[in-house]
Amino acid sequence: MAGLFQVLWGQADGTFKKASVLKGSDDAPLVIRPANEKEIVESICTRPTAVDWDADGDLDLVVGTFSGKFYLFTGEGGGKFAPTPQAMKTGDVALQVAHHGDPFVIDWDQDGDLDILSGAAAGGVQWAQNTAGPGRIPTLKPFVVLIPAPKEADAEVRPEAVHEPAGSTRVWVADVNGDGKLDALVGDCVTLISPKPGVSEADFVKRSAEWKAAVDAAQKEAEGITDEEKLQPVWERIGKLYESREEFASMDRTGFVWLYLRK
Repeated sequence: MAGLFQVLWGQADGTFKKASVLKGSDDAPLVIRPANEKEIVESICTRPTAVDWDADGDLDLVVGTFSGKFYLFTGEGGGKFAPTPQAMKTGDVALQVAHHGDPFVIDWDQDGDLDILSGAAAGGVQWAQNTAGPGRIPTLKPFVVLIPAPKEADAEVRPEAVHEPAGSTRVWVADVNGDGKLDALVGDCVTLISPKPGVSEADFVKRSAEWKAAVDAAQKEAEGITDEEKLQPVWERIGKLYESREEFASMDRTGFVWLYLRK
């Protein structure tokens, strides 16, 4: 998330060296430098994928970013990469998901060239099809929905209400059941909320509703304040409200892995 890539170099005995920052051919750490400070999310990387993207025999890095855009660090051999990344595009437009680009490079349609699958902050899985053909520099179509995001991507849910992936999805592809078809493994991020031991269901529902009303009111109040000094006590009140919830609610920040078998 910090924007630096770490690599554990393999050794002849099957062990690995300590993690070290991956550097470009200029011996400086590989980073994505935003055009201006307002685009700082461009430099926060959510996932790198090493793959021979341009079919020249060297591994390249396809990188997803917090902003939802994707970048390519071209490989120069010997574990080195070009210092300056290229923005990945579909035609003249940036290849992008809403937030949290999560590239998994795979020949999804099995036509001999490399496509990109991606999760996103809102959830679901999207697919950018490559139309270039085998052994050519990829030409990508815009992302299309492969697995829909949930209609309501609640950050907090009751355990019994978990029926589909939530948000912040991450993707892996493999033939899980050995039928010759590529399946999708989708990880998510969710907070499970339930009554604290000793708190009845009815009391939990009542206090949760009161708590939510208080938080909503405080957040609405904050939206109308532009002075930072006057805003500070409102944020402190919101912080205390979140602390007070621990009196009646148990929260488990976790995630699940969901398997989608391809038909």
